Amino acid sequence: MANEKPDVLVLGPAKPTVIDGLAPRFNLHKAASTKDAEPLLAQLAPRLKALAVSAPPGRIDEAFMTKLPKLEVISSFGVGYDHVDAAWAGQHGVIVTHTPDVLNEEVADTAMGLLLCTVRQLPQADRFLRRGEWVKREFHHTQTLRDRTVGIVGLGRIGKAIARRLDASNVPVVYHGRNKQPDVSYRYYADLIAMARDVDVLLVITPGGTGTRHLINAPVLEALGPNGILINVARGSVVDEAALIEALRQKKIHSAGLDVFADEPRVPQALIEMEQVVLLPHVGSASLYTRRAMDQLVVDNVIAWADGKPPLTPVPETPWHGTWKSGAG
Repeated sequence: MANEKPDVLVLGPAKPTVIDGLAPRFNLHKAASTKDAEPLLAQLAPRLKALAVSAPPGRIDEAFMTKLPKLEVISSFGVGYDHVDAAWAGQHGVIVTHTPDVLNEEVADTAMGLLLCTVRQLPQADRFLRRGEWVKREFHHTQTLRDRTVGIVGLGRIGKAIARRLDASNVPVVYHGRNKQPDVSYRYYADLIAMARDVDVLLVITPGGTGTRHLINAPVLEALGPNGILINVARGSVVDEAALIEALRQKKIHSAGLDVFADEPRVPQALIEMEQVVLLPHVGSASLYTRRAMDQLVVDNVIAWADGKPPLTPVPETPWHGTWKSGAG
C-alpha cells in the first residue's frame, strides 16, 4: 500500500536515539532481538530497502547484500566503515553513509589525552598514589612533549583536529598520507619509514581496511627508535600487534598508547602486563554527547533517503548520482 511505512532493518543494539528517531516513520525490525537473523532476512528480502547499522555487527559484504535485492541504503554508525564492502555496494547502486565530523573533536580530545597520559605516565602516577607509594618516595620523572615532534599518520578531518591541539601546545607536527595536502603547512612525508625516523611520536588516525592493514609494522617501529612513542586511535588492524609487542619488549620503542586493538575487546596479556603502556577500551568518541550525535546522523541519513533527498554523509566509494534507485515508496 502507498501509505504503508517502509521497512528498516536495524543491525546492532537498539539504541534509544536510533529507535526513537526511526520508529515514527518506519516499520522497524531489530536483528538484535532475534537469536537467528537469517529467517528475518529471508522474510524481509523481497521488500527491504534500508539498513540502519547502530554498531558494526560483523561484515556487511557481497554475500550479505545479495540476500537483499531491493537494498538501496546502508546508514552506518561510525566514521570508519571497513565492516561494509562499500565498493561493491557503490557498484550495485547501494548508497553507504557513515557518521563523520560529529565525532572529530571528541576523538581529537581523546588522542591528546592518550598522548599526554602515555608521555607523562599519568595513569601510572595515579596507581602509584593509590598504592600508598607516595609516602615512601617520589614518583619517577617522565618523558615530555617539549622536545618531541609528532608525526600524524592520516591527516584527515580528525588528524587536522589533533594537529590544531598540538599547534596550541607548541609541539611540531609533520604528517604522512597517500597524498600531500595543499591546504596545510605541515611538512609532508611520502615515505612513512622516513617520517618515523625523523619524529619522536607516531600518532595513527588513518582509516582501517585492507589498504592500511599492518601499515605500522616492524620496520616502521624500528625506524621510530628507542625514544619513540606510538599512539593509535585509528583501528587495531593498522598496527602489527605482534611486532609492536616485540618492539616494546626489546625496547626498540619507548612506549605506546592504544585505544584500539586487533581483536577487540580481547587485548593481548603481554600488553596488559607492560607498565609503560597506556591502554583504553576504544573510547575515542564515547561521550554521551558525541554518541548521541552519531546515532542521530544514522537516523537523519535514513530519513533523507525516505524523503528522496541526497544522503547527508555518503562514503567516497558510493557517490551520490542524483537519484535513488526507486525511493522509499
